[in-house]
Parts: sequence; C-alpha cells; structure tokens
Amino acid sequence: MNKLELLRTFVRVSELSSFTLAGDSLGLPRSTVSEQIRALEHLLGTRLFNRTTRRVQATQDGMLLYERSKNLLSGMEEIEGLFRADDVDLTGRLRIDLPTMMARQVIIPALPGFLDRYPRLEVEISCTDRRVDLLREGFDCVLRIGVLNDLDVVARPVGQLSMRNCVSPGYLARYGEPRSLEDLAEHRLVHYVGTLGARSPGFEYERNGQVHVQAMTGAVTVNNAEAYSAACLAGLGLIQVPAVGVANHLRSGALVCVLEGFQAQAMPVSLLYARQRHVPRRVQVFMNWLAQVLASQVDPQADEN
Repeated sequence: MNKLELLRTFVRVSELSSFTLAGDSLGLPRSTVSEQIRALEHLLGTRLFNRTTRRVQATQDGMLLYERSKNLLSGMEEIEGLFRADDVDLTGRLRIDLPTMMARQVIIPALPGFLDRYPRLEVEISCTDRRVDLLREGFDCVLRIGVLNDLDVVARPVGQLSMRNCVSPGYLARYGEPRSLEDLAEHRLVHYVGTLGARSPGFEYERNGQVHVQAMTGAVTVNNAEAYSAACLAGLGLIQVPAVGVANHLRSGALVCVLEGFQAQAMPVSLLYARQRHVPRRVQVFMNWLAQVLASQVDPQADEN
C-alpha cells in the first residue's frame, strides 16, 4: 500500500477518534480504514490506537506519529505544487462548513465558476448554524459569523456584516411600528438561540461603542437562520439579522426595516483553519476565492485600535 495514503488515513482517524467518521470524510468504507491502520501498525511494529466499543484513542506512539505525520503530509502537498505553472491541476477534496444563509444566497451560486476553474477538486459542504468543531469533525476550513472562541485554530478576518431590525408588513398592520426603545414593551421579538432551551437576552443595540440589551417578550424561539427569517415573514415578531440575509426581502417589500437608529453591533466574519505549519494549496486557493466572493457582501473589519 502507498505509505502516504496510510498516513493520511491515520491522521484523519486521530483527528476524529473514529474509524467510521474518518472513512466518511475520506470516502472510504470503515473496513478499508481499519485495514489501512492495521497495515501501518504492522509496518511500524507498534500499536497506534487503543480501540473500545465507544471510542478510538491514540496511544503514546500514535500521538507522536500524529504530530510528525501532520507536518510530513503538509510538506508533501507543498512539494507537489512547487513546479506547477498554475493551480489548474489542483486535486483532492475540500471539506468546508458554511452558515446556511451565506451558503444558499452567496457562496453556492458562485461555486460553479470555482469548479470550472479547478475541475479536479471536489467540495463537501456542510451547512449549519451550530458551532462545529473544525478539528474533530475534519473540516479544512469553516466560515464563521460572530464572535470567536476557538483558541486552537487560525482565524482569518474577512470583514463584518451590518445588522438590520426587520418586521413584516403584516406585523406592522397588527402591532404598529415601534419608533423608540420604550415602544418595544408593546412588541414581540423572535428569539434566536444556539441551543433550544436557552433564552436570548432580548433586543440588542449599540450606543457610543457600547452594546446594550433590552428584554422583550416573544412567543417563538428558533435556532436556525432560515427559520428566523421565516418567522419574521410570518408576522411572528421582530428580528435582528445581517443585512445581506434579508436584502431580497427588503427589495420586494416582504420585510421592512424599523428602529434604524438602534442597530445591533456588526457581526465579524472569519475563515477558520487548522493551526499547522503548512496549509494545503487547495485550501489556500479556496479560502482566497471565498474571501473574494464575500468581499462585495461584507463591510471592512472595524479597526480595534
């Protein structure tokens, strides 16, 4: 067997702690992954994983090999691209995670042009609004909207998304238009949370660089951007959403902006990738393309200094 392929499989099993998940991410049956790990253990003369019915955990030798293998594989990808005249011949699979709204409205519509330029690349796209674990779930890069708390990955700032307060015409007809913060006591908010069971703090607005929150009632709580917009379109309450996500609805009149002097703080947009010595060329090319696609959708990052 190709020794580099054995190492690639070993690295993915180490990152995901699962033969099944590693096989899914590599496009291999679990039996093939298991066979390749046994072959590598036989080749090296040591046990690389402790296996139980619940988890797969690297041994001390396995952890040592993992650190060496990451650098070796990254270096080999760099070497393979050294003498190419351009990137047209890039090969391999990209595994990425995107926020649902950005994927549907911005990125996937532009993707045919990218794949026409790099026809030998394959792209696996996860669309979710939850905070995925980039390393454990085997993603090459993740597009993240919001404040970051991932300390073991590298964040590449892309820009920020300005926010809008929106309601439907049907909501306005029933409840009237809120014109001040005091008016919010008579209105409803669609609550957005990362995990159902939690409760959003309320209506957020920025004043003189400080973020303030005003509690509001609301009958509906969602944990998905598509459901968030749908609830607003149905007249269930006010939402605070990135402008890019509701641009079409605002143009058509399906949604209306309110309280324009009380916008929520702009949300940062970042590309996250693994902290390693070399980033594969295909990942670099994709992130550069993605940053260009997003450039027309985001505002420049605020200067924190």
